[in-house]
Amino acid sequence: MNTSMTPVQASDKLQSLFERDERLIDVIASHSPQLAKLRHSPMRRIMARVTTVAQAARVCKMNVESLVNELNGVLGIGGASIPTSPVAATTDDSTPLPPFTSVVELDVRDELKKGGEPFSRIMAAVAGLGDDAVLHLRAPFEPVPLFGVMEKRGFGHKVEQHADDDWSVWFFRRTEPIETPEPATAPAITSAPVAPRIVMTDSTADNRITARTEVWLDVRDLEPPEPLVRTLEALETLPVDSMLVQVNQRVPQFLLPILRERGFHFIIDEPETGEVQVRIWRNA
Repeated sequence: MNTSMTPVQASDKLQSLFERDERLIDVIASHSPQLAKLRHSPMRRIMARVTTVAQAARVCKMNVESLVNELNGVLGIGGASIPTSPVAATTDDSTPLPPFTSVVELDVRDELKKGGEPFSRIMAAVAGLGDDAVLHLRAPFEPVPLFGVMEKRGFGHKVEQHADDDWSVWFFRRTEPIETPEPATAPAITSAPVAPRIVMTDSTADNRITARTEVWLDVRDLEPPEPLVRTLEALETLPVDSMLVQVNQRVPQFLLPILRERGFHFIIDEPETGEVQVRIWRNA
């Protein structure tokens, strides 16, 4: 389908816009110092995939319709105001924190200011969060794109601004979980491990892998951060005598340092173009 004259909508992901016309990168980046990072390819690959036009407008502190019409103007679409499509609201920021027994502190201000990408650390902290714990995230801007991601995981949030470049966000589990669709491909268990063709291996791994039950998790059709989150969740309940085989489209670079930190070993195999298999296990 030709999308060249399709109007931009508030619910569009930035990545889809940038693929249509790279000039739109500068339009978004010019409205906010935080979104100026989109001019850099590594940050753009991560942020653009999870950020909508509506979320970008909130970060820029501007009217959503104004941003939508500005983007459409660059594309040469319309002259009249183009209505925006509705976007699901996130948790009210005034929501009080529920009772909790512990707080996990995570400060990513310096890392983001230096151009780093702490997304994997944030999701790793979320994956290990206890039922009665909250995550206190400190960031140099309001991490609006993260709200939708956490909403899908059943988390609410409360926001507090300390300064223009200093924000606190508390993430907490909702008392009534939000229903989310089942993954397109559920993990399947097999009992006949196949010897992998080693392409990359953890330097500390013992390549003499004993026969283990393989638990397969296909994440090829999922958008970030779902592959990372679901893999870490699967590892939480992985039996000692089993191995998790994550099937991905590419090498999961953000996952590998987390595996090392948590004492897992891995072998990466590329059996065919466009498919990467990551075999993950913990020594007994």
